[in-house]
Amino acid sequence: MQHLRDPNNLTPEEIEAIEKQSLRSLYTAAFDFGFDAFDIFAQSSDDPKDIAEDITREMLDRLGGYQLQQRILGNVDYRKARYIILSEFSVRQALFVDSKAEKSSNSATMQMSQLALSVSQVRGGAEVEESGDLPVVSLYGGQPFITTTLLAHYHYEDLNNKYILKQLTLAAVPNGKLQNHYNPDANDTIWIAGRNAPTLGEDFRVRLSFHRLKLKASWRTQALEYDSTERSIRSKWDE
Repeated sequence: MQHLRDPNNLTPEEIEAIEKQSLRSLYTAAFDFGFDAFDIFAQSSDDPKDIAEDITREMLDRLGGYQLQQRILGNVDYRKARYIILSEFSVRQALFVDSKAEKSSNSATMQMSQLALSVSQVRGGAEVEESGDLPVVSLYGGQPFITTTLLAHYHYEDLNNKYILKQLTLAAVPNGKLQNHYNPDANDTIWIAGRNAPTLGEDFRVRLSFHRLKLKASWRTQALEYDSTERSIRSKWDE
């Protein structure tokens, strides 16, 4: 393929462009899915997390694109090997998309197995740093793939055992090659403390702050709000 780039040689600006286009594709798919997401939440008796996973997979089936016949591994709801094609170059991409269903709209819980970025933050007055388990560049079939992680966060309410979908927040989690911009140290971070208890031996978890991520780059979080009265969604891409 002409202009096929080695992911190891991508500049930070090129990785930003890849992640922005990837999020825009997911945003388009979510917008095209429309109010169906609200109806699926309202009509299902399954666990909200399972509902969110099902919706995300259905949305991603609409992504299309240039997929590769390569199986990739990861602890997320959806993963796909594909080409990402920009105006100036193309590159192999390992796309990881995870779903969260929570009653909080401000942040989302993430596991280190879902990140290609290190987490540096202050917890209990002490600085901590944990490395993400995903490589910044994945190797499959002897070929390198740039690792891209996207998040679909479903904010819902539980009204008498009926789940009301309020908002879908889509986020592009930065690749580890962008560490210096998004989380250079424990005091300059996009993370807040996760709900794990180290004293009980629980795995390290962290919460991605949508507000902090948006302050770094406004396009990295996009929100779709569901209006049950008009049976519509309201959203506008934020540059």
